[in-house]
Amino acid sequence: MESRFNRKSEAAAIALNALCITLVFVGTRVLQFPIPLGYAHLGNALILLVAVYYGPKTGAIAGGLGSALADLTSYPAWTLPTLVIKSLMGLLCAWIAGSPAEHMPRWRQPRVFFACLAAVAEMIFGYFAAGSVLYGSVAAGALQIPGLTAEGIVGIVLFYAVGVALERTRVLHYAG
Repeated sequence: MESRFNRKSEAAAIALNALCITLVFVGTRVLQFPIPLGYAHLGNALILLVAVYYGPKTGAIAGGLGSALADLTSYPAWTLPTLVIKSLMGLLCAWIAGSPAEHMPRWRQPRVFFACLAAVAEMIFGYFAAGSVLYGSVAAGALQIPGLTAEGIVGIVLFYAVGVALERTRVLHYAG
């Protein structure tokens, strides 16, 4: 009986990870909108949501693979850096956010806000470093920082907008 339970929980984990990878991919690749200094997408908000609500493993898997697949179909040279950067983004966010406090919605917990800030800072630094290597110049890598900062801020705002809506509709109570 126990092995049957383990298989069901493994299957559920695989299904959850696949769904989260798909959400991040679609949110990154399809739901793009222009902002000053580039474009933003729903993918970063979804990485933060997945990390905060489902933990470091799913956050890293969905963030890394979903984003890398999006880059593979649009900016192939960035696929490997994105895999590393966005995996770390999901992992770091989940690690800092920690376990939820039962008395308070996740989006109201201060450590969740700091987790999102740290994850976005890691993303900005990661793309700065990768851009410096790919473009062969620290100055070229640094040119990405304002656009990445705007993209990160939009991601955090969308994280809160979507997270609040999901918690208020109690959708997340059925997904865990």
